[in-house]
Amino acid sequence: MTPPTTSSGRVAAAVAAVREVAGTRLRGITHPSARAPAAAGLHPVHALAVLAGALVAALLPMLPSRPVLLLLAAIAVVLLALPRVRLLRLPALLVLGLAWTAWRAQGVLDARLPQALEGRDLVVVGAVAGLPESADAATRFDFDLREARLGASTLPLSGGVRLAWYRHSGAALPRLAPCERWRLTVRLKRPHGLVNPGGFDGERHAAERGIVAAGYVRDARSAMRLGRDAVCVDRLRARLSGAIAAARPPGDATAPLLQALAVGDQRGLDAHVWDVLRATGVGHLIAISGLHVGLAAIAGALAVRLLWWSWPALALRLPRRRAEAPVALLAATAYGALAGFGLPTTRTLLMIAVGALAIGLRRHVGAAQGLALALLAILLRDPLALLSAGFWLSFVGVAMLIFTLRPGRGLRAWLLELGWAQAVMTLALLPLTVALFGQSSLAGPLANAVAVPLMSFVIVPVDLLAALLLGAGLPGGTTVLALAATLMRAQWQLLEHLAAWPLAQWYWPEPSASALALAALGVLWLLLPRGAPARALGVVLLLPLLLTRPPAPGRGDFEASVLDVGQGLAVLVRTRDHALLFDAGARFPSGYDLGEAAVTPSLRALGVRRLDLLVVSHGDNDHAGGARAVQAAFPQAALLGSEPRRSGLPLTLCRAGQSWQWDDVQVRVVHPALATPEGRNDGSCVLLIAGRRGRLLLSGDIEARGEAAVAAALPPAATPLALLVPHHGSRTSSGAGFLRALAPRVALVSAGYRSRFGHPHPRVVERYHALAIPLFNTADAGALRLTFAADGPHVGSERARHRRWWRE
Repeated sequence: MTPPTTSSGRVAAAVAAVREVAGTRLRGITHPSARAPAAAGLHPVHALAVLAGALVAALLPMLPSRPVLLLLAAIAVVLLALPRVRLLRLPALLVLGLAWTAWRAQGVLDARLPQALEGRDLVVVGAVAGLPESADAATRFDFDLREARLGASTLPLSGGVRLAWYRHSGAALPRLAPCERWRLTVRLKRPHGLVNPGGFDGERHAAERGIVAAGYVRDARSAMRLGRDAVCVDRLRARLSGAIAAARPPGDATAPLLQALAVGDQRGLDAHVWDVLRATGVGHLIAISGLHVGLAAIAGALAVRLLWWSWPALALRLPRRRAEAPVALLAATAYGALAGFGLPTTRTLLMIAVGALAIGLRRHVGAAQGLALALLAILLRDPLALLSAGFWLSFVGVAMLIFTLRPGRGLRAWLLELGWAQAVMTLALLPLTVALFGQSSLAGPLANAVAVPLMSFVIVPVDLLAALLLGAGLPGGTTVLALAATLMRAQWQLLEHLAAWPLAQWYWPEPSASALALAALGVLWLLLPRGAPARALGVVLLLPLLLTRPPAPGRGDFEASVLDVGQGLAVLVRTRDHALLFDAGARFPSGYDLGEAAVTPSLRALGVRRLDLLVVSHGDNDHAGGARAVQAAFPQAALLGSEPRRSGLPLTLCRAGQSWQWDDVQVRVVHPALATPEGRNDGSCVLLIAGRRGRLLLSGDIEARGEAAVAAALPPAATPLALLVPHHGSRTSSGAGFLRALAPRVALVSAGYRSRFGHPHPRVVERYHALAIPLFNTADAGALRLTFAADGPHVGSERARHRRWWRE
């Protein structure tokens, strides 16, 4: 899982890339404090207006029709063409940004796999994109789909597809290489992700990346390699990454870090590495950022200076400054290609291009204008880039540096600027990191103060030199790489030490829109220039973001959240001062752990600081697989369950009759009454949560026999009952007699979208409908939130709470 790209390291990206390459050294882009004539017609406010319109479009629950968008765009163009109506220029730009972004968004939806083709065997032709991720059980890769057929019919389907190629019957997996062309038989489904509070939005990610479908290779025997594309930067990236790995001893922990730093290959970084990067806030240095591209540009410019110094006569033919600009841009572009043209990379390249163009035209462009031009260029080329966290961190970070820092001269001024920039960036991007990731790194400023200069100005250049020598087969590559590994090892030991601090990383509950708006205003207020009145009052505006906690249920009440974990189960039950988690989702052979990726972030987003009890109903992987990750995040939680051996946890055995009270809410174990052989669904722990307004039955995976025992054990009560559908709605559960005996007012089922198990079974769904029991499914609605009021139970869904066009 990729870590949050935190903020403070954008410092060097702005200081080195913007100022050194496209700034005072190249005389093309100047700081706002430098008095230079403005570029004709463009003001940063114009770019902000376009951005505001694009943001409005991105947040729409539904997209306007194409005729409406064309009409809006036409009106905006007419208003911009009127020379005397300047007051309407900004609204017109806003509408133009909205129309263009919504038009592109509609194109993304139109390109997605039609629902009628989900689950059908398709024959596709395309090329492997990016670097394939190989493991023992499967190879996962992006596929640039160029042709698709269903039987003899050609389908109008193209775009990015995320595929998995699983190992079957012991057969070896093929070794996929970047840009190889293949003909494959695949089975696909539309982009569909888990939707939880504070969770990763897979559908938004698919929209931003242009992914039209996801699936797996269906018939490996019919797969055919067709050749490979002639021009392929990813093939060079893979070659250089492989050369780095081969030059280091087996098991060397620095090799994956050096691969990531050199060519952006993050496939070898394990969970521990990401944990350290998140805790110290230096993930932006591992993911090649604008800083590294800026350094490549500086190297190109310095090479020109050296050449002109060696042959002064060259200056008679071409001024050195005008030669530096295109060479710097070329060097930055070459390295950006190796990095995969990520968004921070593209932003820096565009700013350098603006500076190079300004030098070529002998024009002066302010730093703010350069950033505005880069912003407009990205929104014109790909307005859906604003759906990514990197877009906001990159542009807002550099904008705040331009807003707050003033260039100085000499080493002392540069060091002071670097240190001050760390503090500025930590504060400036705090609202964004809380909103996007629900966390912030308290150790980040100190870690970046050391890591930015060492990794950026020493380790990365040495690593790149080693990669080039190794890739070209020249002598000295192994020795240079050993030096980079030694430096990286020393840096990493420091980062691990900082990450071990008790408060190195802090988690925040999901903030409200009003708290974020106030915090953003507070940050701007705090960073106003010296002499601005009452700057310290900006701290007050940060308090709603930093101190507000989600409202807790009242005494005697409880609420439950059935998290969206696909084919699995995880239910959070909260009273006023306590929290219980019933199951924790699955952990897959690939290492993807829903306990870590979905459950734990959701608990933190919902404001759970302390988990009192973790119940593992039984040992099936879809219930117990994520429990270890949850236990690691909340080590103080007591453990209760039915199958300690299968789950691998020191569980206290659950037995019918166990009960306790939390804040006048009773929690009672109603099943199993006796020990059951491990591996049987009917041995699942079943809990009854009873509050003053309603009850909830957490049923695990019990089937017909277990249902009969539970129905007999439930005490009569006047309050309405909500039922967690047994065994995800399998056809061996939810018997008619069980449902009649319990008479639940609502039923909630946790199931996966288009799961191979077919849960909930159509007959079971019909049974609930026949008894007029409303049925809510996480596969359709995302995470479900259950509360009780005087008129009975109420169920809300995460998809309904955050309606977005990309979830159609």
